[in-house]
This record gives sequence, structure tokens and C-alpha cells, in this order.
Amino acid sequence: MLRRSRRTLQVAATTALIVTAATACNAAAKNDSGSASAGSKASFTLVTPDAVGQNEFLKLAVSGIKSAAKKHDGSQKVYESTDTASQQQNVQAAVDAQPDVIVLVGFEFADIVAQQAQKNPKQQFLIIDACTTKTFKNVSCAVFREHEGVFLAGAEAGLLSKSGKVGAVDVLDTPQFRRYSDPFAAGAKKVAPKTTTDTRFVGGQSPFDDSARAKEQAGTLLAKGYDQLMAAAAAGNYGVFEAAKAKGAYAYGVDVNQCTAAPGTVVDNVIKRTDVAVEKGIESVLDGKAGTTVSYGLKEGGISLTGLEDGVETSKCVIADHTDVLAKVKELRDQIVSGKLTVDDPAAS
Repeated sequence: MLRRSRRTLQVAATTALIVTAATACNAAAKNDSGSASAGSKASFTLVTPDAVGQNEFLKLAVSGIKSAAKKHDGSQKVYESTDTASQQQNVQAAVDAQPDVIVLVGFEFADIVAQQAQKNPKQQFLIIDACTTKTFKNVSCAVFREHEGVFLAGAEAGLLSKSGKVGAVDVLDTPQFRRYSDPFAAGAKKVAPKTTTDTRFVGGQSPFDDSARAKEQAGTLLAKGYDQLMAAAAAGNYGVFEAAKAKGAYAYGVDVNQCTAAPGTVVDNVIKRTDVAVEKGIESVLDGKAGTTVSYGLKEGGISLTGLEDGVETSKCVIADHTDVLAKVKELRDQIVSGKLTVDDPAAS
């Protein structure tokens, strides 16, 4: 969610129509452990949709592939893309190198992988946070149950709200994106049944990177007395944080720790552990369980909250000062993991 922008929306719509001359030599490639040799037990290649830089979402994926390479005494290579053309070039370069598993992060690669999987049936692919429309024996997918973590964040909001009004600013009014708003309301009402909830949608021409519209929608809720807001507006989250800070209200981030962007305003974050999905996904492929889609939630360690992770004391998250709330949230997490409590998925068919 966080890493997506207007550009990635365009990529998803046009990838299948673009054919770019690919090359096996790409300056964006980084190899931290050397190329695979005859003596290596395994080799893995990661292709990212954007430059890694300080993107914690992608940094976790890099960490996952490094862990897999270390575990199997093999090698790993990371190709960082910058645009549609480099995404395709990097995938082709990865295929030409013939590693044991090619890992790709994001829906941007769904169509590209579908094409490559057909042309290279012996090459194993693992897509993180997305999947191909058609099933392939050599394409494995790792998706996330974000709604479970959002529910827990909502519970925090319900317990912390002084006005009894908990809201969300979401990118689009679709079942997939309501995974970031409906469960937030459900979590709040679970712990505080009388809580009033509402969701505002960014929409417009650039729903994923319109900070101004996100701030405006947040302002609408804040003006009505909402004091806890789920920020699910992708790059527009910073607009939500600004609006909340100006009103002395609180917000919740997604994908990575966003508390550092607005200390004292961001309570907690729904963390998507791409490192877990990468490492476990590679392990599954090597074990001969390729061609499947695996869902990662609280039980598998693929979804979490910053408040439930080690180091919360130094996270700059407001929740660090509310150990009593965290204790109740941990109880709810354990109920979800055990199956005693089920969180409704707005995207379920």
C-alpha cells in the first residue's frame, strides 16, 4: 500500500501492452554476495518495482532473500527497478541468469511473470504481495491478510479514543482497499461497541499519491470530532498525519514504521513482513511446493503491528506509552491466531 503511487497504477494497466528490448546487463543490479558459481547450493534473484533506498517495505524483502541465501549457503542478487522499462529489463536479466528462484515484489510484475513463465517453464518464480491471473506450475505467490493487522490497530484506536469516534482515510472504495478501513472500524467496535466509525476515500486522478486530497478527507473527519484515524492513503498518508497533528488527534500507518514521520501523532502501524514471505516462499519452492499461493497473516508472522515487534520502545510510536492497551491487543492477536476470533475480509468473494 505505502509504496504505490500514480506511476504504479499506470504500470499495472499498461505492462501487458509494452514490449521493451531486454538486456541481461543492467546497471541497477546489485550483488552483495557474488554471482552463483558451480559450487553454490542455490542462487536467488530479487527484482523490486522501485529503488530500495530507504523504502522499509523493500528493504525487508532484501533482508529475506539474504537470509534465504545464507541458509542455503548460496548466492543472491538484487535488481532495483526505476520505471516500467527497467522492470522488464531486470526480469529478463534475472531469467537469463537462471537462478533457482526469481523473487518479485508487487503487482507490477504479474503480467511480466505470466509471459516469462510460459516461455521459461523450468524457471521458478515467486511473486510477493500479488499473483498472476492464470495459474502456472512454476509461479508461486505470497499474499497477505492485511485485514487481521488492521483489526488490531482498530482495537487500539477504540481503546484510546476519547471522543468515541474512529475513522479512516482510504485510497479507493473497493473491496481490496476496504481491507484497510472496514476491519479498523470492526476492531474499534470489538473493544468499544458504542464507537462511531466512518471512512473517507481519496479518489480522484491520483488516489495513491494525492497528499492534499488525503489531508482534506482527514480534515472532514477531524472536524466532526474523530480523534483516531487509519491512514490508508498510500503516499497521501503524510497528508493525513499533518491534519491529525494540527488537531491534536492521532493516526495509524501501514506497511512500515511511519511513526518516525510524525512522532507523537502516529500511534502504531500495520506491518507487512515481506522478509518472512520471501524467506518462507523460497523454502516452499525448494521443497517442491511450487505453483501455489500462500496467505500470510498474524499466525504465519507475515502481518504484525510495530507495537507487537521488538524495539517498540524506540519506535517513536505513541503506542509505546500504552502498555495496558498493548496487553489487550496481544490477547486479541492470540485469539485470531488460535482461530477463536475471525476477522471478516472485505475482499473475500
